[in-house]
Amino acid sequence: MERRTVFSSRSSRVARGGLIAALALSIAGGVSPSGAFAADDEPLIYYPTFSGASKTLERNGSADILTSSGRLHQRILRLTAGGYRQVGSAWSRTKLDLGESFESTFKVYLHHFQPGADGIAFLVQDDGPRALGGWGGGLGYRGIVRSVAVEFDTFQNSTDPSNNHLAVVMGGNPDHHSAVGEPSIPLYGKPFLARVNYDADSNDLRIYVKSLRAGSEEELALQTTVDLADEVGSSSAWVGFTAATGNALSKQDIYSWTVDGSGA
Repeated sequence: MERRTVFSSRSSRVARGGLIAALALSIAGGVSPSGAFAADDEPLIYYPTFSGASKTLERNGSADILTSSGRLHQRILRLTAGGYRQVGSAWSRTKLDLGESFESTFKVYLHHFQPGADGIAFLVQDDGPRALGGWGGGLGYRGIVRSVAVEFDTFQNSTDPSNNHLAVVMGGNPDHHSAVGEPSIPLYGKPFLARVNYDADSNDLRIYVKSLRAGSEEELALQTTVDLADEVGSSSAWVGFTAATGNALSKQDIYSWTVDGSGA
């Protein structure tokens, strides 16, 4: 089974430790990886920024790689750009082995209009690298049947508990939540860090969130049990993000993304 970095330039490989330290400072204290992954393990996917990612990420719909405004001024993945009924998805070209434990960490900023809609989702899916789902409450993954989604939802549709919740969803149907969590931090209007941890032996799935304010602590926002390989229908899957807007709008950005796991 192959293990490789999806994106790592020569300079980033040489200075990987320095980049990680700089990233941690830029997000005001990042989340430490779980003890299941050794510090010297090479990440399967490694984007401290999305510079150069146009060669290694499949992007669909409204998803784009661009330079952010503001102080950071870095290359980011923008899934929706603040337009009506936009849908975007982005997938790593390296498939993830679902029979092995993995952990994914990503910095998110959902912003622009009030109220913001509709949110993003982190997915493992076996529909393929062109997979793109429905707009609005579909969060860009409605109809991606061979999938498990972790959604970060910022708009309350009729089947949602609130306008600030997480959910695990099977089979590309966001109208039916397998598990739901409501974090204490806002998912919209302020950047946050998310960490998805999966234990393949116990099928334990945990989603953590952390505000980027100084002194903030990570919180466990949702925990459930799911056999990812069984739900996806494959021992491996593409991994990435979807997002959508409807009649309420937002810019939905990913600033950094790593996955520690095994390639298929």
